[in-house]
Amino acid sequence: MAAITDLDVLLRDMRPDLRPADYVYCTVAGEEAGDWLSLSPLGFFREDEGLTLILERAVADKAGLPYGPVMRCITLTVHSALEAVGLTAAVAAALTRHRISANVVAAYYHDHIFVPAQDAERALAALAELAPV
Repeated sequence: MAAITDLDVLLRDMRPDLRPADYVYCTVAGEEAGDWLSLSPLGFFREDEGLTLILERAVADKAGLPYGPVMRCITLTVHSALEAVGLTAAVAAALTRHRISANVVAAYYHDHIFVPAQDAERALAALAELAPV
């Protein structure tokens, strides 16, 4: 299936899926992602200050890594094109109206929204409001 760029179709078909695990963002010194692959990060990003890892909370706890807020991940299961315009803005606006913070990670096939764990169900409801009737 081809990636979708049409915002109306993206919103209609996004079908948010809440992953069951808790996730955390950790930062580690150095730039070698390979040193941390044994932790099976859901994602990582290299910054000037260090390597950010997105890990299941249980993995971070076992590894003794400090982290910030506990998050849940909502995957928009629609195949969104990387060049699609407006999806991130629409999602952010919907969550902002409900005073829910969001960290969006775009991957090749899907967008993944990390929200505070205590707000996950409210975030799902807010995203449901975006689907055209």
